[in-house]
Amino acid sequence: MKIYTKGGDQGETSLIGGARVLKNHSRIEAYGTIDELNAIIGIVRDSSQNASADEQLEAVQNILFSIGSALAAADGHKMQLPDFEETAIKDLEKAIDLMDEELEPLRNFILPGGDLASSYCHLARTVCRRAERKVVAMQQELQVEPKIVKYLNRLSDYFFTLGRFYTKLNSGKETLWNPRKA
Repeated sequence: MKIYTKGGDQGETSLIGGARVLKNHSRIEAYGTIDELNAIIGIVRDSSQNASADEQLEAVQNILFSIGSALAAADGHKMQLPDFEETAIKDLEKAIDLMDEELEPLRNFILPGGDLASSYCHLARTVCRRAERKVVAMQQELQVEPKIVKYLNRLSDYFFTLGRFYTKLNSGKETLWNPRKA
């Protein structure tokens, strides 16, 4: 099978189920940003040596593929698509709580950074927030499973906490926001 089809050369693409839409359609924006997030998570995984986090991140990547499939499916399609359980949200919350127990309480905003893995987590967090906004925009015109927005919301919190955790784990330094330097 060839990787290129030439079917998108005029600015349209196919959804799961065969319907054609413009490449700037809200559905394409949403699942395209999910795909971008998934690629960045690959960078997060490659930049860290934490086996526990790597296992969790691989699970997240698989869930994001399921979410992308759901968002890419035309209304009324007949294909059986993978789904994710609501327990995935609880798994993120549990991971956040476990990491948070090892971190100093936040008393101020922090600047993204601390070490390379942490910086990639902050990048993943911001792309996750954008994906969430794109899905919410799509939700205004099409039906979207509410658990998708909830999962993305929690996932961005996970990346914020994971970034802080990597900074501590890798002996990096958190830099507090100093509004007087603005």
